Amino acid sequence: MEKYKKILAVIDPTTENQKALKRAIELARYSGGEITAFLTIYDLSYEMTTMLSGEEREAMRQSVINDSQQWLAEKISEINHDNINIDICIIWHNRPFEKIIKKVLAENFNIVIKGTHQHDKLKSVIFTPTDWHILRKCPCPVLLVKDHSWPSNGNLLTALNMGSDDEEHKALNKKLTQESIAFSSLIKANIHLVNSYPGTPVNIAIEIPEFNACEYNETMFNHHRSAMESHANSYNIPIENTHVKEGLPEDVIQSISNEIDAELVVLGTIGRTGISAALIGNTAEHVIDRLNCDVLAIKPDGYISPLA
Repeated sequence: MEKYKKILAVIDPTTENQKALKRAIELARYSGGEITAFLTIYDLSYEMTTMLSGEEREAMRQSVINDSQQWLAEKISEINHDNINIDICIIWHNRPFEKIIKKVLAENFNIVIKGTHQHDKLKSVIFTPTDWHILRKCPCPVLLVKDHSWPSNGNLLTALNMGSDDEEHKALNKKLTQESIAFSSLIKANIHLVNSYPGTPVNIAIEIPEFNACEYNETMFNHHRSAMESHANSYNIPIENTHVKEGLPEDVIQSISNEIDAELVVLGTIGRTGISAALIGNTAEHVIDRLNCDVLAIKPDGYISPLA
């Protein structure tokens, strides 16, 4: 499969368990792809060595890079990766997301795989600023890895927006479904589709006495259900694998993901940046930290990274 021939696995220097690298090897086995193990490092003490000569500072920096090279080579050797080519790339930089995305742009990687951090006491996933920057600004699909396994004949859940006639949403629904079909055939998973729809607006129900909330809800459900069935039929996805439910997208996606024990959730992310990202966020970012499985975030066609 050509889609995932070039895989960028982001290495986490703070942990021994390299989830992203292990998942990259698993994916490469399915796709026949090659992996670049990408590590950005930076030592703050380097900033405090201005009294040293340029040559001494460079020697110090190179020593840290060499140590990291050796450490990463050992990590790779500990994981079975027979017949899978893994290149090592170590970059000295204090903003990892910039170098990750510029590497993707320069070499046209098909997917970026990055591990997430588990907070042991809270039993939840902690996302770093690097995670959010990559989600918002990386032009290729981003796979955020947790500890959920990829069993054969498992379930893949794709979140769609079936209630909109907007062409951008329709195009993204199409892309998400096609990506999901490709991915599911690769990892031998069953595709499920999920769509949420809003409940009765409370202010309308209060202000208009003759407003029939039950009829409104039924109409909304039927509209979304019909659109979902039509979409599923066009891709030969079984109707019993479609889920239409009232509620906020993040609540519905989490609920259905738990219900079917999804191994992977596929989401669209529009890549907001700046003030709109801080104030509005988006469904992908609201739901990701509530899921106990991997998440594949996909940009719409025509997306241009602000780092391009």
